[in-house]
Amino acid sequence: MNISYNEFHVSKTVRDECNFSQSLFSSCGNVILANLKAVRTFQTKLNELFDKKGQKEKRISAGSLNAMGLIDEVFHYVCMLFRRDKAPLAFTTLLADLDTYFGKEEIDKLLLQFMDEFPPVAVYQKKISAQEFLAKTAVDAGTGKKRDNREQVLEELILLHLANENPAFHPFQILFDDHKLQTNALYIKTWNQIKAYFKTQPVFGPKSNDLISMLKEPVVASPTSLKGQLDYIRTYWADLLGEWLRRLLEGIDTITEEEKAAWHPTNGGEVSMDAYSYENLSKEYERFSPDREWMPKVVLMAKTVLVWLYQLSKKYDREINRLDQIPDEELDLLHNEGFTGLWLIGLWERSYASKRIKQINGNPEAAASAYSLMDYDIAQNLGGWSALENLRWRCWQRGIRLASDMVPNHTGMDGKWVIEHPDYFITTKDCPFPQYSFTGEDLCQDERVSVYLEDHYYSKTDCAVCFKRVDNYTGDVTYIYHGNDGTGMPWNDTAQIDFLNAEAREAVIQKIMLVARNFPIIRFDAAMVLAKKHIRRLWYPEPGHGGDIATRSQHALTTDQFNSALPNEFWREVVDRCAKDMPDTLLLAEAFWMMEGYFTRTLGM
Repeated sequence: MNISYNEFHVSKTVRDECNFSQSLFSSCGNVILANLKAVRTFQTKLNELFDKKGQKEKRISAGSLNAMGLIDEVFHYVCMLFRRDKAPLAFTTLLADLDTYFGKEEIDKLLLQFMDEFPPVAVYQKKISAQEFLAKTAVDAGTGKKRDNREQVLEELILLHLANENPAFHPFQILFDDHKLQTNALYIKTWNQIKAYFKTQPVFGPKSNDLISMLKEPVVASPTSLKGQLDYIRTYWADLLGEWLRRLLEGIDTITEEEKAAWHPTNGGEVSMDAYSYENLSKEYERFSPDREWMPKVVLMAKTVLVWLYQLSKKYDREINRLDQIPDEELDLLHNEGFTGLWLIGLWERSYASKRIKQINGNPEAAASAYSLMDYDIAQNLGGWSALENLRWRCWQRGIRLASDMVPNHTGMDGKWVIEHPDYFITTKDCPFPQYSFTGEDLCQDERVSVYLEDHYYSKTDCAVCFKRVDNYTGDVTYIYHGNDGTGMPWNDTAQIDFLNAEAREAVIQKIMLVARNFPIIRFDAAMVLAKKHIRRLWYPEPGHGGDIATRSQHALTTDQFNSALPNEFWREVVDRCAKDMPDTLLLAEAFWMMEGYFTRTLGM
């Protein structure tokens, strides 16, 4: 059975120049098929064409192209609802009236001219001629009734008129410019006839307008803003849209992602900023954790290990490179100054990739980040576990407890889990953006896997949201998201753990327990990003509330879906498990964004 599809038509000239034959958007009844991957590919090709012509000012964004396609397909959906619920024969009668008034042969010439300028994909790919396409019928999946392709093409012609009259579409008019059709007097005459015809048909929509006037409502409300038009449709047509509403919200989120990712120089004046939301405060409950006697009395000294060892080498005029070489005199000094805790930053085995990225970028002496880890083993260059045990015993003799960082949110991009458990991470099989390329150096020393940083990091012209992982045994390619708090650039030497994956969550908890068995004080790096509200905000936003990390609005979840995957606060589970198994452990959270109270009062940290 042939199904009638509507398409987002793109000028044949543009398709030819961009060598692009795919479908960007199509709709079948009540299902929209938005191919965002194809949209991004087409956007890249079109922008390359503009660059080649020296017209960089005409570059378009994928979000805007996506928005135009969604508006076009929502309009098709509204037309289907009108046919199904209000006037089943409206388009059939309209076409018959046009045939009678202007002649069927002339109308077919107009429709064929339209198809020559804006061919359906099947016609463009030469799978069928325009004449054959026009002569066929297909089932309209929305109404369940047969429909002539002549009617379908007429509907496309109507939407072409609306697109060219929409001011928000004008920056992208190269895609649907109708200037050649404008030279055909019948194109103008039929449009006037069409508008007059629908004035005689039943009204439709929440404002009881005729169909053409209804389709113009978003443009009247927000003439120059695609996002504003989508927002109008979301607000006023929600009852009509049903399942399409989610796609609409994703379209708004895609634009929001691009707006946030773009950097624009200031021209003075005021910067708009959303007020901080306190909506969750009423949901907080009181569940403080009891402190052991020593915990409130901790006076903590923080030391970046590599820097401290270098300073000690200078001070004592000898090589001090290992934890077990730290002089007793220094520990005595800490004790005499009243410190009861020593927080050592940078104890764990660090990522090779992190160090190598810095070297490639012109910093040959830099160490890897202390928060881009290979695994939770004490670094061999610091003496390993035996050196730590030596230092711990000497500190304990002086009443000093050792503290360590734990990095629960991510690992190094070449970390042990990236090699052995790639399923623990937020990944995608398709490269999120077609302009990403990964032709640089393999940043993994393990022969089983290769990892590649996106090329534009090296030229400092982009900050990709992901890196490329290749399984060297199977050839399998995946793209793993970098760690990211949504406030700036991704952390480009890290791999983001997926906390909706229960197995990954448990693996992180087991690493926390490992650290707790060796350190009575743990400081959790970037703990606030693992609160449920921020896991949701960053990685699995509610439809219509995305925008913090590029492409993640495509992975939006409803509230029920999200809560099903992550029923409880991760940190509450960590605190409860530690209270049961490691009760003499002080848990410290790096938490800001107005979350300090929530972490102490509700999460018990």
